[in-house]
Amino acid sequence: MSIKLCIFIFVIPLLCWAQEPIQENKSTQPIRVHAVIYEGDTIPSITLPLISCTTKRKFKNKKEAAKWTRLLYNVKIVYPYSILAAARLKEYDRILAIIPNEKDRKKYMAKVEENLKKEFTEDLKNLTVTQGKILIKLIDRETGKNTYMLIKELRGSFSAFMWQSLAVLFNSTLKVEYDAEGEDKPIEDAIKLIESGAF
Repeated sequence: MSIKLCIFIFVIPLLCWAQEPIQENKSTQPIRVHAVIYEGDTIPSITLPLISCTTKRKFKNKKEAAKWTRLLYNVKIVYPYSILAAARLKEYDRILAIIPNEKDRKKYMAKVEENLKKEFTEDLKNLTVTQGKILIKLIDRETGKNTYMLIKELRGSFSAFMWQSLAVLFNSTLKVEYDAEGEDKPIEDAIKLIESGAF
């Protein structure tokens, strides 16, 4: 009997016996996912997280690069204020809608005025004119309403006074509207970088 045949007959079965059988994982639970029906078939549907893809920005010269860096810095400073302003306005709208009479509404707005003054006066004073103008645009972006519309809606409340003060303080018009696809595209690009954590 050849050596190769002996190895095959005696060694290979030992190697096979040494292998552990594949165990089926009994603890695996089914994963529940949403499903959609497409052309009569039920297909699992999973929403993947949004991924932002950006390329390194190219500039014609150093002046243009410096302008972009300043804009990015200014947007990063004021963007949190615009988010907070939008959240506060929604909350005020919700509470004012359930207050039954004008007297109580005025009382509530006086309390809001006091709290906002304590919280934001110093911060807003420390903003530059450029940052203030960006903030006014971002408030429009976050609320879907420019400050002029907000003042008309709030009619004499502190919030109306606050927006008017902002516009005067930062030498801006109240009727400014945010244009994400046009004039304000660089601001929108900056926001996307900030939101994605790239800056």
